[in-house]
Amino acid sequence: MTLDESLAATYIKPMTIRPILTVPNPVLKQRSKPVAKVTDETRALMDDMLETMYAAPGIGLAAIQIGEPLNVIVMDLSKDDEDPNPQYFVNPEILEQAEEQKPYEEGCLSVPDVFDEVERSARVKLRYLDYHGKEVVEWAEGLYAVCIQHEMDHLNGVLFIDYLSRLKRKRAVKKVQKAEKFAENIKDAS
Repeated sequence: MTLDESLAATYIKPMTIRPILTVPNPVLKQRSKPVAKVTDETRALMDDMLETMYAAPGIGLAAIQIGEPLNVIVMDLSKDDEDPNPQYFVNPEILEQAEEQKPYEEGCLSVPDVFDEVERSARVKLRYLDYHGKEVVEWAEGLYAVCIQHEMDHLNGVLFIDYLSRLKRKRAVKKVQKAEKFAENIKDAS
């Protein structure tokens, strides 16, 4: 093996698209655990998560959504006509949040094809470790603030539909179950 091949083998990691858990899977209600240190294994998980999120397609994904109960989130808020801008969050925490609340229509890869309005803090100050384990402290606002709060809820076993009325929540779960059953029937018929 040449030096170039050795370096390429070190830096090229195969990525895997993983299945995304959907409601009412009880794993989604688990609290995630802190990550002791950002390692190559953590980065491989984040790479898989990003690949899974892009394939879905979505703009954010928490590790618990692929069955890994760890405090890890990936996001990419770039628009379709922009270059990808992936963001990685390990052990994110909100240090401060604005009192001002803003409504935003949310959806979730774990509750496919269901959208509803949720009010969240307009601005939040975050602390997290990035892809390389470096600590970052920054303010998030707008879509960034909404998305990070949504994904951080996942780390605590909370789904956006938990903010909705009991009736809307039940309807959302039934809609997902019905769609999955329909997909299974089509698959079985093939």
